[in-house]
Amino acid sequence: MKPTAFLAAITGLVLVQPAVAGDSEITVIPATQLDYQVTPEGVAFARLRGDRFEGAYMAMVRLPAGLVSPPHVKSANMYGIVVSGAMTHQPAGADPSGGVRLETGAFYEVPKGLAHVSRCVSDVACVTFLYQDGRFDFLPVKP
Repeated sequence: MKPTAFLAAITGLVLVQPAVAGDSEITVIPATQLDYQVTPEGVAFARLRGDRFEGAYMAMVRLPAGLVSPPHVKSANMYGIVVSGAMTHQPAGADPSGGVRLETGAFYEVPKGLAHVSRCVSDVACVTFLYQDGRFDFLPVKP
């Protein structure tokens, strides 16, 4: 999915879904009220819509500065927009120095089944808006 198609899909989901569901109020969550749940690895997820363990979801995700994930795959496509910090996402085994530095406003897509490594390469935590079109999983692979 191209970035413009992704943004159109997200906009449509956010703008149309509440009307279809019969909601009569605008949903807002100020940044100070995001409810981050921290994993044992230090990655924090704040649910926006959906349940990441049940199916498609949207979340704000915060990775500690310097975090490097082990090589892994996901069973769902992952789409993100960097909100703060700087990240790289590369296929497993790629030279880390060759990664494209993604800073505020950058878009990324990691296809399901692609073994990859995600890095927070900034001196501050990396925060992203994340959408996955299926449930969350993290399946380690050998490099």
